[in-house]
Amino acid sequence: MNKQIKWGAIILIVVLIVGMIFYPNLKKNVSGKETTAGAPFPGKGTKDKILNINAIVLKYQTLSDKIVSTGNIIPDEEVDLSFESSGKVTDIYFKEGTHVKKGELLAKINDKPLQAQLKKLEAGIPLAEDRLYRQKTLLARDAVSQEAFEQVSTENEKLKADIELVKANISQTELRAPFDGIIGLRNVSEGAFASPSTIITKLTRIAPLKIDFSIPESYSSDVKSGTKILFRLQGEDGTVRDYQASVYAVESKVDMNTRTLKVRARYPNVGEKIMPGRYTSVEITKREIEDALAVPSEAVIPEMGKNMIYLYKSGIAQPVEITTGIRTASHLQALSGVQAGDTVIVSGVMQLRTGTKVTIDRLNTGE
Repeated sequence: MNKQIKWGAIILIVVLIVGMIFYPNLKKNVSGKETTAGAPFPGKGTKDKILNINAIVLKYQTLSDKIVSTGNIIPDEEVDLSFESSGKVTDIYFKEGTHVKKGELLAKINDKPLQAQLKKLEAGIPLAEDRLYRQKTLLARDAVSQEAFEQVSTENEKLKADIELVKANISQTELRAPFDGIIGLRNVSEGAFASPSTIITKLTRIAPLKIDFSIPESYSSDVKSGTKILFRLQGEDGTVRDYQASVYAVESKVDMNTRTLKVRARYPNVGEKIMPGRYTSVEITKREIEDALAVPSEAVIPEMGKNMIYLYKSGIAQPVEITTGIRTASHLQALSGVQAGDTVIVSGVMQLRTGTKVTIDRLNTGE
């Protein structure tokens, strides 16, 4: 009897151990079968899911292929004015911030020693001319040698040259406007000593103005002298205004550091309403197509060398391949594959597949 109880206990212990080993796997298998039995068929429901999207109705519109850059507005001419010689400033004739004409006398330094020297030289002219006349008369009668006549003639020419030299030195004591423009602020006062390194004032011409900007080297063939550009500036009231200028010069080579080409345009600036030194954005229209089907860039999916878009067709997304033309920052021109009136899906395009059910949240009809 004791032996039967002993073997019964051993068998019970073995059964318990086996149960502990196999119970977790058995539970897992049973749970998996229940889950499989209760779950939908793999993939079922994904195809039936309706995706909310935004769309746009295609219509013909003007599409422009543009080059966009930034630039600086600079004066047509600008120069720091200084005297060519040294001396005490005796007179200042200009008023700061006013317009002056080319050649107008702006300031002067002391020239009294030079003026005295000039008078002395000019006083000797009558005597030199009379001596030359007498020598010429005597030479005609063979009363003097050719050498004596040439000596008197040379002295006369030398006197005239000395006079011209003094006059040139006097002109260097005068500060004159090299071109029409606006005088800046004055840096010296009368009585100050000025040298060629002393900046007296600045002269600027702001009508016309120049617009300096750069374009990528790939567009170098699209910009040349005469090309029209559009530049934008913000006015005092906060509104942005467009101005048209014309390219008149292009740099002779591409900048090796930036790989860009420097371009300069000119704007008339009638009335001098725009001040130089401002920053501006620049646009150049390469070409413009009036009747183009413009597809938003976010709707286009590059795929295996093709450009694909999805059209909305009675609640279904339908893929279509398009051929593209010009490209702008936000749109592509569709040459084939779509037509005016088609509804193009512009959001969630990466989640779309052929036959995906969609509903439109927002439709842009372009009206």
